Amino acid sequence: MENFNFYSPTEFVFGKGRAAEAGNFVKKYGGTKVLIHYGGGSAVKSGLINTVKKSLDDAGIPYCELGGVKPNPRDTLVYKGIELCKKEGVDLILAVGGGSVIDSSKAIAIGVPYDGDFWDMYSGKPVEKALPVATVLTIAAAGSEGSSSSVITKENGMLKRGTNSDLTRPKFSVMDPALTQTLPAYQTACGATDIMAHVFERYFTNTTEVEITDRLCEAVLLTMVRETPRVIADPDNYDARANIMWAGMVAHNNLCGVGREQDWNSHGSSMSFPGCTMSLTERVSR
Repeated sequence: MENFNFYSPTEFVFGKGRAAEAGNFVKKYGGTKVLIHYGGGSAVKSGLINTVKKSLDDAGIPYCELGGVKPNPRDTLVYKGIELCKKEGVDLILAVGGGSVIDSSKAIAIGVPYDGDFWDMYSGKPVEKALPVATVLTIAAAGSEGSSSSVITKENGMLKRGTNSDLTRPKFSVMDPALTQTLPAYQTACGATDIMAHVFERYFTNTTEVEITDRLCEAVLLTMVRETPRVIADPDNYDARANIMWAGMVAHNNLCGVGREQDWNSHGSSMSFPGCTMSLTERVSR
């Protein structure tokens, strides 16, 4: 086993109806003005955004909002978010959605305190400061709710680049498996593919004597093999969805990858070719 540092400070707020507690956790982590960042209309139509807003109102925390995040989140919306946060005096970003929303939120969090173009950090510059980020997760897939990573697509040239910093690990993540019960089977299956890919990138290693992480990887993979067919057959199976949601977090907060050489070639393939905005894993899942 290789030497490693492992840091995972996120508080996970897991279970049914926990989104209603988001405001209390924002207050716990020092937020006084929040940007609610989300994707398309589903979070609005489902009533989730209103639930989050009410929780903030009840906690006495003002907020502004920015929707419109697309899959493979774009730099153009990140710039809008940075400008909005600076104008409104936002000091915490609350992502309501899946991996794309969370990645976009992390990019905004990096850009607000930086005197320059946030894209510098997606071009190799280390992240030195970031606003705190928190999440209300709506799909089990990317694992961004517990990870240090963020991937953004630059529309000029369609360049997809990533950054990693413990400064962007969420302060807290609300994880309610019931929120995923309305997902189409296709999206559920894509999420399962992504979770398994995150494990494969760590599992297939040249490092020897990593028994504990081998077994952790296998546990996540076996969970996905068992639970994915169950939720496809019965979308309302809360227990199966709960196992998948937690597996998605464990797969990508790097608990399964410490002390071992990792690969990441399939994920990196999308970042090697201009105009390619999906990783090999994402293309296979489609």
